[in-house]
Amino acid sequence: MHPLAPLGRGLCLCAGLLALAGCAPALFAGGVTGIIFAAQERSVGEAVDDFTIQTSLEAKLLQASEHLSRRVNLKVVEGRVLMTGIVNTPEDERTALALARDTGGVREVIDELEVGKAPGLGKFVSDTWISTVFRARLSTDSQVAFINYGYEVSEGRIYLIGIAGSPGELDRVTEHARTIKGVREVVSHIVLKSDPRRPA
Repeated sequence: MHPLAPLGRGLCLCAGLLALAGCAPALFAGGVTGIIFAAQERSVGEAVDDFTIQTSLEAKLLQASEHLSRRVNLKVVEGRVLMTGIVNTPEDERTALALARDTGGVREVIDELEVGKAPGLGKFVSDTWISTVFRARLSTDSQVAFINYGYEVSEGRIYLIGIAGSPGELDRVTEHARTIKGVREVVSHIVLKSDPRRPA
């Protein structure tokens, strides 16, 4: 993660807290948040559980070292934790993975961490641009339920996680990612809604 990235993470965390704080009344009042949760393949309880896993693991990473907190990116869907980013040493990677596996509620840890030097400003700007374009494509595609997907971009690679309602939707999401200028690889950990590995 680039040194500027924690600002974006903080804004996302605040947005998540606001969304979850308002979900219960909105569901009963028929508000916007209720509509958003209705579009999710996860239940409200599962979404809250995922948020709890993410915040707990972020706290553990920060307690372990500021380096891990800054360089490890997390996305959690139905207890599956996608870990991306570039850490300094193999020991850093092992520590991050162990912390994830030891976090309550985690069903699977997906290791996409790399060991090496942090990308320079040029790559950070390129990744940010790719992320912005991808988000715009998903959020404006009426055949994609954007709320069901998470992603991270690192050195031109887009890492995907989430729940696709159909094979066709999965193909659309992958194609949106693959055709963005500057994308070198798309790594998908998306599962279908009908996947038997999902929680009952």
